[in-house]
Amino acid sequence: MMFVRILATTLGLLMMAAGIFVVLQGTGVLRWPADSVMVADRAWAVRGAVFAMVGGIVVWLARRC
Repeated sequence: MMFVRILATTLGLLMMAAGIFVVLQGTGVLRWPADSVMVADRAWAVRGAVFAMVGGIVVWLARRC
């Protein structure tokens, strides 16, 4: 059971990091790579925020059990 908790926590943290990265690209704060379709596109910022929140929920649930 401990393995599942560690795996879920790691997965949630990675989801949060990826979501934050997409939010930064979508808002235009992070313009790398320069030819990315996500740069300065608000739709990607919203998707990234949702993905980061889901990752936070996964971490919360893993720590709660």
